[in-house]
Amino acid sequence: MKSEQIDALAMIKHLEKENRILRKKLERSETTCLELEQTNQKKEYLLRQIINELENSQKELKEKRQLEQTLIELKRTQTQLIHAEKMSSLGQLVAGVAHEINNPVSFIHGNLRYLEEYSQNLLNIVQLYQQHYPNPNPEIQEESDAIDLDFLQKDLLKILSSMKLGTDRICNIVLSLRIFSRMDEAEFKPVDIHEGIDSTLLILQHRLKNKPEYSEIQVIRNYDHLPLVECYGGQLNQVFMNILANAIDAVDEVNEKRTVQERKENSSQITISTSVIDSEWVQIAIADTGLGIPESIQKQIFNPFFTTKPIGKGTGMGMAISHQIITEKHGGKLMCFSTPGTGAEFVIRIPIQKQIESETNSSVKSLTS
Repeated sequence: MKSEQIDALAMIKHLEKENRILRKKLERSETTCLELEQTNQKKEYLLRQIINELENSQKELKEKRQLEQTLIELKRTQTQLIHAEKMSSLGQLVAGVAHEINNPVSFIHGNLRYLEEYSQNLLNIVQLYQQHYPNPNPEIQEESDAIDLDFLQKDLLKILSSMKLGTDRICNIVLSLRIFSRMDEAEFKPVDIHEGIDSTLLILQHRLKNKPEYSEIQVIRNYDHLPLVECYGGQLNQVFMNILANAIDAVDEVNEKRTVQERKENSSQITISTSVIDSEWVQIAIADTGLGIPESIQKQIFNPFFTTKPIGKGTGMGMAISHQIITEKHGGKLMCFSTPGTGAEFVIRIPIQKQIESETNSSVKSLTS
């Protein structure tokens, strides 16, 4: 009996000991859980701070990018305004010079016809005197020999004819200047596209002619029958000027790298082709025989301030403004196609008549799809 009591007491003590151990473990577990909870709270707090900082950083980065974009747009707008003001001033200057030249030249050109008629009459009188008085007074004969009367009679009409050709040329140049500037066409107006291209070519004629180092640049006109196109004539001529000037630069760059023999064997050409598309659009394609444009650069040529020309020769705004004139002002499309080594081609597409913006955009997509 005593042994059973002893065993029971021993069991109770063992159980009490185990209970104390379990309580201590439980207390330690509770302490550990509390510490873990506190640690988690700290980590959660730190994580929230990091998230807030990241959100603030992203917000600041977004604002910075927006500010940078705004700055770029402001710079672009400022440059475009300056360029537009320069072109406006240039247009006014060209129109003024054309007007001032036109008046005296028209006066001279108009009177040359009468001068030619009067000179012919006087020469006829001289010839009649020579027929009826074949033996003139010695003093008259001496003066006739001194001035070489026979040569004078032949050369006078040639001189008058040359003067007439010269004034014709000046009149054509003045007309081209007036067409190019189109100061009287500030709004949309039906315009002869070929007339604008030809006037631009005439202004650039000095760059197309023979040069000491290489031959003349041939301009091939493949003109289709185009209707009058509603557009801003002066602005469209600026686009022609930019593209043609760049084409001439590209051809000159090729010729600079060729030998004299290579220049003789390879002609320099600029081809201008026009056509009507779907009876609603006109297309003007200007191709050159230059070096071509690498594909990596083709994606950037219409970006503001991008230029491949040396410092001082290009602002990087000519093609960007041309793109804006075609796409935004006329609802058209300006595209570049080029394979390095075979030249480049710029294609302009604009509607024949002014369209609603939404209709124009959908039509442009269908044309370029």
